[in-house]
Amino acid sequence: MRPIRLDMAGFTVFREETTVDFTDADFFVLVGPTGSGKSTVLDAICFALYGTVPRWGGARGLANALAPSATEARVRLVFESAGDRYVATRVVRRDGRGAVKTANAGLQLMPAGFDVTKLDTGLSPDDLGEVVAGTPAEMEEAVLEAVGLPYEQFTSCVVLPQGQFADFLHAKPATRQQILVNLLGLGVYEAVQKRATERAGQAEAKLEAVDRMLAGLAAVDDETVAGAQAQVDRARELAGAVAVAVPELERARATAREVAAALAARDAELAVLAGVRAPDGIAELARAVTTARAAADEAGAAVALAEEREEKLRGELTAAGDESALRLLLKAHGDRDRLTAEAETVRAAVTGAQAEHDAAARALAEARAAAERADTELEAAFRAHEEAKATDQAVALRAHLVDGAPCPVCEQVVPRVPAVPAGSAVARATAAGKAARADSEAAKRAVQDRDAAARDLDRVLLRARAQHDQLRARLAELDDQLADAAAPAALRAALDEHARLRRALEEAATAVRAGRDAARRARGAVDGAEERLRRAWRDFDTARDRLARFGPPAADRDDVAAAWATLAGWAGGEADRRRADRTGLVDSVAAAQAAATEVEERIAALFTAAGLAVAEDPGRAAAVAVERAEAELRRLVERREQAAELREQRAGHERESRVARALAGHLRANNFERWLLAEALDLLVDGASRILRELSGGQYDLVHDKGEFFVVDHHDAGLRRGVRTLSGGETFQASLALALALSEQLAGMSTTAASLESIVLDEGFGTLDAATLDTVAATLESLAARGDRMVGVVTHVPALAERIPVRYEVRKDARTARVERTGL
Repeated sequence: MRPIRLDMAGFTVFREETTVDFTDADFFVLVGPTGSGKSTVLDAICFALYGTVPRWGGARGLANALAPSATEARVRLVFESAGDRYVATRVVRRDGRGAVKTANAGLQLMPAGFDVTKLDTGLSPDDLGEVVAGTPAEMEEAVLEAVGLPYEQFTSCVVLPQGQFADFLHAKPATRQQILVNLLGLGVYEAVQKRATERAGQAEAKLEAVDRMLAGLAAVDDETVAGAQAQVDRARELAGAVAVAVPELERARATAREVAAALAARDAELAVLAGVRAPDGIAELARAVTTARAAADEAGAAVALAEEREEKLRGELTAAGDESALRLLLKAHGDRDRLTAEAETVRAAVTGAQAEHDAAARALAEARAAAERADTELEAAFRAHEEAKATDQAVALRAHLVDGAPCPVCEQVVPRVPAVPAGSAVARATAAGKAARADSEAAKRAVQDRDAAARDLDRVLLRARAQHDQLRARLAELDDQLADAAAPAALRAALDEHARLRRALEEAATAVRAGRDAARRARGAVDGAEERLRRAWRDFDTARDRLARFGPPAADRDDVAAAWATLAGWAGGEADRRRADRTGLVDSVAAAQAAATEVEERIAALFTAAGLAVAEDPGRAAAVAVERAEAELRRLVERREQAAELREQRAGHERESRVARALAGHLRANNFERWLLAEALDLLVDGASRILRELSGGQYDLVHDKGEFFVVDHHDAGLRRGVRTLSGGETFQASLALALALSEQLAGMSTTAASLESIVLDEGFGTLDAATLDTVAATLESLAARGDRMVGVVTHVPALAERIPVRYEVRKDARTARVERTGL
């Protein structure tokens, strides 16, 4: 995998859009102060491909992808792998609840010759090429196929991040072995072994199938083929003989059919002619029509007489006058008599009411006079009382005194009020006043009662007079109405005549309805009789039309019975003439059928001689016999040829099975793969040991034993030490030696497209002394000079950065980090 271009926006420290172009950067360095974002460039490459970064601690660290306060992070990586160019894109967003999720992930195979500078023009994703993966789940498999390495191995061999530089050196043997299997493509041999086993199984299954087919094929010898050929010859001879006889049979059958058809036609004519006879009751139809018409005329005359009488009675009833008016006059006579008696009664009531009214008026006048007298006496009693009080003031005051209350004159308390002395004038005056007041009030009540009674009588008298006036007015109206009217007896006689005429009119109307019903029935009888006559003529015309081809005589259209008699007589004569010709036709039919039977027997004898059953269609049966014989012959020949082909196929399947089983046996138990891994590890350790000697000034060699790495310390009498006992600087030298050796030798050892086309180192160059740093720089320059690898370094050591031709300077301000390319 070789990066070509990296685009970032909102990714960790790169808040703003940033592009890093690696197009021609075969040997580059990322430089900048600590914390400026150098390692973040490598994080973006890992994130675009695998969706995570080593220092994030797995998928849970996805929120680390977002720049501070940003809601979206975008990373796009254009890279080459095994000659193809891809673009990987990932987008991370924070939703409204603060959760960070991958919103988009995709891998596209870019078209050949695509200019990456076009990405700056804002191309849509559809313009970037074929979609290989469109979801995070699809990305994992697609990136593994494109790059050839899973995430763990990618971060151990291609992009070596801080803190994981020594992973390959310290890896367990099994893990290191799997990394080499993926890098060298040695898994192909296991796949070949599985495929060989499958091919052997398939070949053996085909071999068994061929054996079953051969077992199902009966042996076909020359004698059997010759017998089939003889059967074909016999069938062809039969077909030739039948081909000659069939036309003769067809001619005989055609003659028999023609003669039989003529006989059938003659019998059909006889059946038609013999079926001509007059319907039953045809002679009575005309008489029935005449009788029905006479009955209809009689019923019509009766209806006319009944309607004439009804009209006469209706005129008499009209001339008798208006029955309602007569009834109203008779009612008016009765009302006049009733109202006259009622008026006399009311007049008597008015007279009585007037007398009572006059008596009440006199009583009221008397009561008013008595009331005036009582008022006069009350006034006199009041004056007498005043005079008595003036005469006896003490008695007058005593009337207002109360025991224990003060005196109104001297204001002294009066313990006891003395009794009024006997014979006091005030006492007598007071008693007289009370009596006068009682009489006055009684007289006033009497006046009120008399006045109310008088008013009631006034109202009664007014109502009686009004009722009497109304009765007199109604009587006057009745007198005017009856001024010219007949007497009640005459009016009753006129009403009796009306009733008689109405009864007679109802009887006449009933007679009219009955006559009309009889007339309708008579007309229905006429219509029915005429319809039966028309139907008889239609039946006659139908029967005559069926005989039209025989030329029947003309019919008398005035008498249907005579017409039927003429037609039936003519049909009988025609039938007799045709019966005379039928005997000759019967003899012809028998002769034609005998000729056809003779030909059929000859054809049946041909089939019997050929050993075949006689068929309804001998020509087709003979052709089928030929086809079957030829098909049987072909089948025998094909079976013999098929058996030969199957035996040849069996030999081929047997050879294929032996070869596949042998190949699977050679590759079984991964012996070949383990041998290749051992050889590859030997080469890798030899190359790493050479580089390590240069880096360590000849102090260390790298060796391996049973998959474990050791160093030989030549400064300590060749002491063999485990790699985990090395110091930090020594571990860096050994890890760098392995990484560089792996990068140098992979192309020569790999069998697949999984190759290390680039290596980027992000680890402890600052811990090296000047001499070792010079050696590391020279080694990296030599590796880059070969031109088959992209070599990248992340460092803040100026001495190393100055020796690398392409530099990417990473700077960071308060808002965002930026990358600027300097150098070549």
